[in-house]
Amino acid sequence: MMQQKVIVFLPAHNEEESIAEVIKKIPRDFNPRVQVEVLVVNDGSSDRTVEQSLRAGADHVYTFEKNQGLGAAVRKGLELCVEKKADIGVMIDADNEYPAEQIPELIEPILTGTSDYVMGSRFMGTIKGMKWNRRLGNYCFTLLQALLLRKWIYDGQSGMRAFSRQAMMEAEIIHDYNYAQVLTLNLIRKGFRMKEIPIHYQVRKAGESFIKFRAYMTSVLPAIIKEMTRPVRKRRVYLEQGSVLPLMNNKKD
Repeated sequence: MMQQKVIVFLPAHNEEESIAEVIKKIPRDFNPRVQVEVLVVNDGSSDRTVEQSLRAGADHVYTFEKNQGLGAAVRKGLELCVEKKADIGVMIDADNEYPAEQIPELIEPILTGTSDYVMGSRFMGTIKGMKWNRRLGNYCFTLLQALLLRKWIYDGQSGMRAFSRQAMMEAEIIHDYNYAQVLTLNLIRKGFRMKEIPIHYQVRKAGESFIKFRAYMTSVLPAIIKEMTRPVRKRRVYLEQGSVLPLMNNKKD
């Protein structure tokens, strides 16, 4: 039986207090057709993030000597998944806010060939305990993405996502600070099929979020404008029957 290789990657900056618990929660043997490996992208941590990751069972660790930003860490994670010949890549935050135990549900639409890009949605599931300012910010940025793409999205800032191999190969993250909005805009504009599944959110108990309001607004909004105004090449077209045809010799939009 041919196995599908799934690499779960965790971008991490100073997450020594939570990363081991996240890694230990990642299911490894839930499907005989699936082989799971864990990759940590250490974004210039000054604490014991690497040590705790290896102790908890991480298969691979890649380290930026200096902090590059979450967008850069996710970009590198996707690149490494492709290099290590993953059929599916899964990104999950290292802060233990997202349910690693739901990874089998997250990748199911990709395994069955019905989606290329799957996001775990807190707003379809549970968001109990999320601070009102974060909730409002999520609503606003998600609504903006939905309007730009003319497609309903429930949770555009989710830190738990899965990608088919082709989606990983084609994904572009155009700034280093963050990835959440530009990655979704990029993949959907290119024609990849997106799906959201409900997940159970829990409030961060350790560490500190990288998000600072002023930096977020001054970095993310210009990146959204840049992504939406740059040309992209459509990668595939989907027929009603569900079959897929590559687009040959396409001109840029």
